Amino acid sequence: MRFRARLRIYCATGVAAAGRMGCGLTRMRILIIEDDAEAAAFLAKGLKECGFAVDHAANGPDGLHLATTEPYGAMIVDRMLPGMDGLHIVELLRKEGNATPVLILSAMDGVDERVKGLRAGGDDYLTKPYAFSELHARLEALLRRGRSAPAETTLRVGDLALDLLSRSVTRAGRPIDLLPREFQILEFLMRHSGQVVTRTMLLEQVWNYHFDPKTGVIDVQISRLRQKLDKDFDKPMLQTVRGAGYCLRAPD
Repeated sequence: MRFRARLRIYCATGVAAAGRMGCGLTRMRILIIEDDAEAAAFLAKGLKECGFAVDHAANGPDGLHLATTEPYGAMIVDRMLPGMDGLHIVELLRKEGNATPVLILSAMDGVDERVKGLRAGGDDYLTKPYAFSELHARLEALLRRGRSAPAETTLRVGDLALDLLSRSVTRAGRPIDLLPREFQILEFLMRHSGQVVTRTMLLEQVWNYHFDPKTGVIDVQISRLRQKLDKDFDKPMLQTVRGAGYCLRAPD
């Protein structure tokens, strides 16, 4: 499925979900720097329906001009732009002392690319295709943290730590070797620690499925992840909630 087609689905579902959550932080002005007109239009529509005011620039130079002449609560910057690379825009803004929170969008999902984006001055990095509900949640988190707060690079639940930059995991200081899909599952569970995560949530957010494939793929992955996380520890962290889903919580 192409990114634009996926974005149609995600915007429709994500905006509806955001509307149910109340969409706080209304009338904050957001700058979108995105050269894909259709993708930018869907993103702008979703943000406006959540109460944000939105400006859009379709290339790097125009985006930099708006970013330096207008006040924004946050910016959403595509990585690959005509006229000027998105990371170069962020670097120039930071050199000028502009601390506006920046969420970088990119189809480049390698570890090195994410590290480059954050080190260039980005506050968060989201890969395409993405769910609008996740983008909206990340944007709200950036706005809550304020302009001076550093980007979150390590997730912690009890003695379990997940480094988003190095893609490494440790428990009580012991390294845990995870496969890419296992890492994605654990990241999602840690971001929702103490909450029940349903199979549907995992299918949508980790596999990008919006249907149930009727396979045991989740059970297999959870079983492997549990074995790696809880092996050699007296108190398990990853629990199955019968009939509901899974929950990751720090041991009592």
